[in-house]
Amino acid sequence: MTYRQMWTRRQALQGLTAATAIATVPGMMPRIAFADAITEKRLIIAILRGGMDGLAALAPYDDRAYRRMRKQIAHKKPGEENGVIDLDGYFGLHPALAPLFPLYQRGEMALAPAVGLAYRGRSHFDAQNALEVGTEDPYGSPDGWLNRAVGLLPTDDRSLGLSVGRSVPLILRGDHTVSTFALKNLPDLDDRILTLVRNMYAAGDPKMHNVFEASLEAKAMNDMVLGEGSQRMKGGGGNAEKVAIDTFANAGKLIASPLGPRIAAVEFQGWDTHANQWPTAGGLTNNLSALAKGLAVLPGEMGEAWKETVVIVVSEFGRTVEMNGTFGTDHGTGGLAFILGGAVKGGQIATPWSGLGTRQLYQERDVYPKTDIRAIFKGVLRDHVGIDEAKLAEVVFPNSAGIEPFEGLIRS
Repeated sequence: MTYRQMWTRRQALQGLTAATAIATVPGMMPRIAFADAITEKRLIIAILRGGMDGLAALAPYDDRAYRRMRKQIAHKKPGEENGVIDLDGYFGLHPALAPLFPLYQRGEMALAPAVGLAYRGRSHFDAQNALEVGTEDPYGSPDGWLNRAVGLLPTDDRSLGLSVGRSVPLILRGDHTVSTFALKNLPDLDDRILTLVRNMYAAGDPKMHNVFEASLEAKAMNDMVLGEGSQRMKGGGGNAEKVAIDTFANAGKLIASPLGPRIAAVEFQGWDTHANQWPTAGGLTNNLSALAKGLAVLPGEMGEAWKETVVIVVSEFGRTVEMNGTFGTDHGTGGLAFILGGAVKGGQIATPWSGLGTRQLYQERDVYPKTDIRAIFKGVLRDHVGIDEAKLAEVVFPNSAGIEPFEGLIRS
C-alpha cells in the first residue's frame, strides 16, 4: 500500500466520522438492538476540568471565616441583591445556579461539599488522572473506572457506554466498547461516496470494513433518536451556554432511548479561575450559568427516563479558601460534587463538612476533603446501577476495600 492510499483511506474515515457524528471505540462492534435494554438505570458523569471553586458554587455564607477569607469575591447573603440562594441557613447556591434550585426543592439534587481524591497534589494533570482512573496513584491504571464499570453490566450486544465530545475522556477508555457522539463539522456524505468507501474496505481491509459498518449502524441509531441532522453542537469553543445545553440535551436523549447506551461521560474545560473571580460577573459566573442551564434541560429531554437517572458533576480538586492577590483563587484540595436526577434522594447537603476555621483546613489553606470521591461513585454504582460491592472494590476501584460506598444518595 502506498502512502497516498493510506492517506485516502484515513481521510475517508475521518469524513465519515465527522459527517455522521457518532462512531464506536474499538472493541467488540455494537449492533443496534431493537428491544428494551437489559438495564433501565442511567448514569451521566460530567467532569469540569480546571478545578471548580466549590466555595463559589456552594457558599458557606454563614461561616464566620467565610467573608474574612474571601474578601471581595465573597457572596452576599440571601435576601440581599445578587445574594446566594439559601439552602439550609448555612450554605447557599451561587445565584447563577438558580435554574438548579427547583431540582433541589423537588428533592432531585443533593450537594456534596468537601469531597476529594486520595491524591493530594495540586497538578491538574495528575489530579484529573486520579479522578478518572479511580486509583490512589494518578497513573495506577491505563484505563478509566467508568469503562471498567460498563464492563460489569449485562449487555444485549449494544455499547452501553457513551462519550459526548470530540474525544473519549480517560474515564471511559479501556477494553470495553463505548460509543462516541462527536461534533459535526462536515456535511453528510452522499450514498455514492459511502458505497465507494464500503467497497474499498471490503476489498482490501476487513478490519476497517468492520469499523466502517459499525459506524454506519451507530449513525442509524443516532438519527433515530435525535432526528437526522440534529447534531447542534459547534466545534471549537463557541457560546458556553449553547454548548452546555446541547451537550446535556444530546446525552440525555441518547441514554433515554430504549435503543441507546446507559452510561455517559461529558467534559467541560475552563474552570481554572486564578483571577477576576467576581461573585456575579466574569468567567466563573458565566460557566456556572451555562452548567446550570445545561443540566436543567435534562428532565424535559429525558422524559420518563429521568426517574431512572443519576448525574454526578465533579472537578479534579477545589480551590484555596482565601482569595489571592488577583481576585481569584489557586489550586486547592477539597471540592464540590453535584448529584442530581430523578433517582436521587436530594434536597440535602449530603457529605460531612468541617468548616473554614484555620485549624479546620487542609494545610491551613484548603477545604479539608472529608469524603473520598470514590465513596460517592461507589454508592451510586451499587445502589443505583446495581454493581456488586466486592466488584467495586476489586475491579472498578482496585484496592479500595477500605472506602465504603456512600449511603443515602439514591431513593429507596
